[in-house]
Amino acid sequence: MPLSIHHSIKPVGEIGIWDIEEQEDWFLSQLHLKVDEAEQLQRLKGRRRLEWLAARQLIHQMSGRIDRALFRKDEHGKPYLEGSPYQISISHSHEKAAAIAAPDIVGIDIQHWVPKIERLAKRFLNKAELDQLHAAAPERLFQLHVLWGAKESLYKAYGRRQLDFCQHMKVGPINASLKRGTIYGQVHKAEYRQDFCIHYQQLNQYILVYAVAGQNPGNR
Repeated sequence: MPLSIHHSIKPVGEIGIWDIEEQEDWFLSQLHLKVDEAEQLQRLKGRRRLEWLAARQLIHQMSGRIDRALFRKDEHGKPYLEGSPYQISISHSHEKAAAIAAPDIVGIDIQHWVPKIERLAKRFLNKAELDQLHAAAPERLFQLHVLWGAKESLYKAYGRRQLDFCQHMKVGPINASLKRGTIYGQVHKAEYRQDFCIHYQQLNQYILVYAVAGQNPGNR
């Protein structure tokens, strides 16, 4: 089975990564989609279909349930599991799907290493975050991938869209010499303010980042 990572997180919850190796027919034989799910899948094309299926299979296997809980979306479009007290977040990149489930507000991102991220830095990092970057590659590229994943995780955790990556989110600082660690994050927009503990690690050519609300970044 391509469930390559599945472990618990503190204080409560779990994350998982699925290596997408199967064909679509295999996922369909496992998931037994409901009518509305099949209609959603029909609207997707190409690789997105496999990613959609893999994320649902991953969450189901992480849950340990016999009967699969259905994915739903709230009024803002944020996914949740029907009948579950856990919040969820999913991500996919190239050949991997990632998911997190916890009672707290959470977000996750997995990103394949892409050198072109340097050109996008000013779109998702504010001046203070740009100033903390290492001067040279590969350390700088590593930092950029982690900080991009951190912002994506916060965006998904917030779940209400219309969030400016530079103005409404703060992340860092990050030590470029550590390929696995924890940084601080915050979402602050109007009356909404929430602190996050953001965990990151490099997995070969991928960067995995997940955010959990309400934790002190000093406590792992």
